[in-house]
Amino acid sequence: MLKVLSWDDKSNIKSLLNQKSSGFIPEEVTSEVRRIIEDVRIKGDMGVLEYSRKFDGIGDLRELQVSSDTLEAAAVEAGEDFIKAIRKSIENVRRYHEHTLDSSFNMVTENGSILGSRVAPLEKAAIYVPGGKASYPSTLVMCAIPAIIAGVKEIILLTPPSGGSINPYVAATAKILGVDRIFRAGGAQGIAAAAFGTETIPKVNKIVGPGNAYVAAAKREVYGFVDIDMIAGPSEIAVIADVSANASWVAADLMSQAEHDEMARCYLITDSEAFAVRVNVEIARQLSYIERKNIIKQALENNSYAIVVDDMRKAPDIINRIAPEHLEIITKNPFDLLKDINNAGAVFVGSYASEPIGDYIAGPSHVLPTYGTAAFFSPLSARDFQKRSSLIYYSKEDLEAFGPAAVKIAEAEGLNAHANALKVRLGYDR
Repeated sequence: MLKVLSWDDKSNIKSLLNQKSSGFIPEEVTSEVRRIIEDVRIKGDMGVLEYSRKFDGIGDLRELQVSSDTLEAAAVEAGEDFIKAIRKSIENVRRYHEHTLDSSFNMVTENGSILGSRVAPLEKAAIYVPGGKASYPSTLVMCAIPAIIAGVKEIILLTPPSGGSINPYVAATAKILGVDRIFRAGGAQGIAAAAFGTETIPKVNKIVGPGNAYVAAAKREVYGFVDIDMIAGPSEIAVIADVSANASWVAADLMSQAEHDEMARCYLITDSEAFAVRVNVEIARQLSYIERKNIIKQALENNSYAIVVDDMRKAPDIINRIAPEHLEIITKNPFDLLKDINNAGAVFVGSYASEPIGDYIAGPSHVLPTYGTAAFFSPLSARDFQKRSSLIYYSKEDLEAFGPAAVKIAEAEGLNAHANALKVRLGYDR
C-alpha cells in the first residue's frame, strides 16, 4: 500500500524529494559492467559470446544474429489479433512523430552572408528491447518509428533471447517495421558491441531503449564513444487527484507502473486523506486478481507515497521537484494545474488519459526520462536521430563590418593566431 504522508511532515518529504537520479545503479553493478565492456571491446564477437553464454544461454556465434527464417517463424506465433493491434500503434506513433522532426534553415544577412543549420539523419542506430520480466514490442515501436522517420540508414535490434529464441511479439513487430538486423545480444555485452562494433555487430552512432541496471550502467559507460538517449531507471508515475477522481481508476493507474519492477516509484498527490485511503482500499481489492501482485506490492510498499496537501495549488511545486517520468492530472480543472508544471516526461490530462494508453497507442514515445531527470531530459523523438551542422558563408562586407570585433575578442582571449586569420583577410598591416 501507499505510505500516506502529510505535506507538513517536512523530514520525510525532504528525504523523498532529494532522492538521487543515479542511485538505482549499485557500484558493484558498475564495476562488473566495466569489465564486460572492456572484454567486448578487446575480444569482439568472442567477448559477446562469452557473456551471452553465461547470461542468455547462447551457445554459438551463429546464434547471435536472427535469421530471416527464424524471424518469419517467430512472427507467425504472434497471431493476427496482435498484428492488427500493433499496426494501429505503429500508425498513431508515426503520425505523431512526423511533427517532431527538425528542419534545415538558412538566413541571409543584408550583406549577403548565409547562416544556417543543416540537419541530417544519423547513419546507424541500435534499439535495445529488454527481455527479462516481460516482452516489450511496444518499446520497439516507440524507438524504431522516430528513427525511421528521421531517415536513419541502418537500424539494428538488440534483445536477449526469450526461451532460446526471439520473442514472437517482438519478432512480428520487427518484421512489420523492417528492422535491418536483429541480434540476440542483451545486457552490457550487447550495449558494448553496438558501441564499439564487433565482427558481427556493427558499431552504431546511437543506442536507445530501456533496460535493467546493467544496461543503464553500460549505456552510461559507453556514452561519448556513442550517443545514447538517456540513462533510464525504474518506471515511475505521479498522479494528482482530488475527490472528483475515481479512486478505482487512480489505483489501477498506480499499479500499472508498479508492475514493471520492484524498484518502481509511485506517487499520489491529493488534498484529501480520505481519498488516499480509498485508493489504498482499491489497490488491495484489485491486487486480488492481478498476476504480478508480488512485484506491485514491493514497489508500493517500499518506494511509493501518497502526499496529502491542504491546497492543490501546492501540487505543481511537488511535481516539479519530483520530475516524474509519467504524470496524470485527474482533477476538476486539470489544465489550471498543468500551466504551472514544467518537469514531467509525459503528462496525461483528464480521467480517460490513462498512462497505459501512452505506453501503447496514443503516439508520443514511451521512452521517457526517469528518476528526476525529466527536469533536464526530454522524451525520445525523431529529432533525437538527427544531427545538426552549422553553416556559415560570410561575405566580404560582413567580414569588414564584424571582423574587427572578432579580432578584439580573440586578442582579449590571448589567441593571436585566431586574430591573425582575420587580420590577413581584413588587410591589417603586420
